[in-house]
Amino acid sequence: MTTREFARLNRVGRILSALLLTTAAAAQQLPHEDAVRIAEFYRLASQIQDQVWADWSKTPAPLLLVTDKAEFLFHDATPPKDFVKLGDGVYARPRQFDIHLLATFPAFGPPATIVIGQAQNTDAKTSTPWLITLMHEHFHQLQDGYPGYYDGIARLGLSGKDTTGMWMLNYPFPYERPEVVQAFTQLRDLLLNSLAQTDSEQFKKASAEYAVQRKKVFAQLSPNDHKYLSFQLWQEGIARYTQIKAAEAAGSYRSTAEYEGLPDYESFAAYAKRARAATLDELRQADIGKMKRSFVYPFGAAEGLLLDRLNPAWESAYFTKLFSTDALFE
Repeated sequence: MTTREFARLNRVGRILSALLLTTAAAAQQLPHEDAVRIAEFYRLASQIQDQVWADWSKTPAPLLLVTDKAEFLFHDATPPKDFVKLGDGVYARPRQFDIHLLATFPAFGPPATIVIGQAQNTDAKTSTPWLITLMHEHFHQLQDGYPGYYDGIARLGLSGKDTTGMWMLNYPFPYERPEVVQAFTQLRDLLLNSLAQTDSEQFKKASAEYAVQRKKVFAQLSPNDHKYLSFQLWQEGIARYTQIKAAEAAGSYRSTAEYEGLPDYESFAAYAKRARAATLDELRQADIGKMKRSFVYPFGAAEGLLLDRLNPAWESAYFTKLFSTDALFE
């Protein structure tokens, strides 16, 4: 075989491979229930997001839905070349990501993309919790898109030799150290006690005590441990807070007939009534030594709810100091 013939066959082989991938992707149809859920998410977000965070609607919201055999990309202005257009703003390719994935990251370069499995393959299980979880992930898109976010992450100096970003999950924070467990158990109880106060004077006293003890506990951490925990509370804790606020904002949202026709339909009003209580119940049982990084979700969310009462305008200062909410309690 001559060099020219080999090159020609190799070129033909690449074309056939591309055609096979294209055919496989195009053959996949977006399941009806998922199509309804995705459409409802974008409709819901358009109506409530600016009620929760100012100008949130300016944040792009590309989304990749991962099913058993295919991935479907929505609201991406520049879809990668291996995606086939199925319809207006909808693209598909053979599956590459895990069907249980729930994350937001620049999967195809900025802006960050929500990468999520079908409702039944996530912890949400059903449609309405799944949509509110998408609001949590959409908030991460707001964070990731803020000017200086990625440079600021690098300046934290917490990644070590990791270049994958997995340090955000695997940083060796001393969760199980007895003094850490004891300190955050006490803080947890002070936080819950503050939120439980209905009398304004009692609330003022309890929240002031919480702020004092919080500062003491965080001062006992090493500088890097302090930065890491502050970052997680700023990022994931406030994302959970946003999830609660989105659920409550959705309480007055009127869903479409198509969404209400889903077999697992639950009204947003019904879900909104239990969203806040569910996180506070989770916090009451929370043990940082056992939960490890997951502790920041209910703890940080409850801090956001406390900030609502301490200073209703606190969100305007949230992005002024990236990766820490410490200053908001001073």
